[in-house]
Amino acid sequence: MTLLSVKNVTKRFGGLLANDSISFDVPEKSVFAVIGPNGAGKTTLFNTISGFFPPSDGTIRFDGADITGVAQRKIAARGLVRTYQLVQLFKDLTVAENVQVGFHLVTKGAIGAALLRPRWVRQQEARVRDEARALLGFVGLGAQAEARADTLPYGQQRLLEVARALAARPKLLLLDEPAAGLNTGETQALAETILRIREAGITVLLIEHDMSLVMQIAQRIVVLDFGKKIAEGAPEEIKAHPDVIAAYLGTEAAHA
Repeated sequence: MTLLSVKNVTKRFGGLLANDSISFDVPEKSVFAVIGPNGAGKTTLFNTISGFFPPSDGTIRFDGADITGVAQRKIAARGLVRTYQLVQLFKDLTVAENVQVGFHLVTKGAIGAALLRPRWVRQQEARVRDEARALLGFVGLGAQAEARADTLPYGQQRLLEVARALAARPKLLLLDEPAAGLNTGETQALAETILRIREAGITVLLIEHDMSLVMQIAQRIVVLDFGKKIAEGAPEEIKAHPDVIAAYLGTEAAHA
């Protein structure tokens, strides 16, 4: 079953055509990758899908509903949650507190409740603390729960961002270059985490430059170049596709 459907999505910034009539469908409970050279329009596409800005043309459907032009917060509340290229943590908070922040979309609260702290608020806070610890264990950071976020190595900060995104209970998790800056061991830990996320029933859509990671975890791949979709298929098909080889290595290498 299709969870996300992108149909003829175009994004213009004045005279710049960043995305040109891009279409693809993301099946439920899959890992789906969007790849392409720098400047191919990948992050623009993610920003459009997640509601950061509306498309200039085309439609986006998520979980059976049209979300074209819907505000980012409302899209996130429906279960489409994303991370960003740059790590965005609350560095003065502990690791566990950072994950607890991620529950804001799925918890209730108001100023009066915060001041009076009725029983249901205290119960909710206890549940959030327990679930945050469970998510940290899920991504392999259980032992770091009380550490300050800014003391974690960069690879663990990336995993912390994933845990915080999972706190919002996504149906679809968008990961924007999650392996950027990671070493080989950290990348493998990330790959294992993403596969566990899929096994938990959550669909993953990622942008990534690390081709070894993409080929290891993705069931299907879309390739962008200069804002256009130039290929789509399984990893083995993409590796052998002449247009993909040309985009990454140049036309002469593709002919060779």
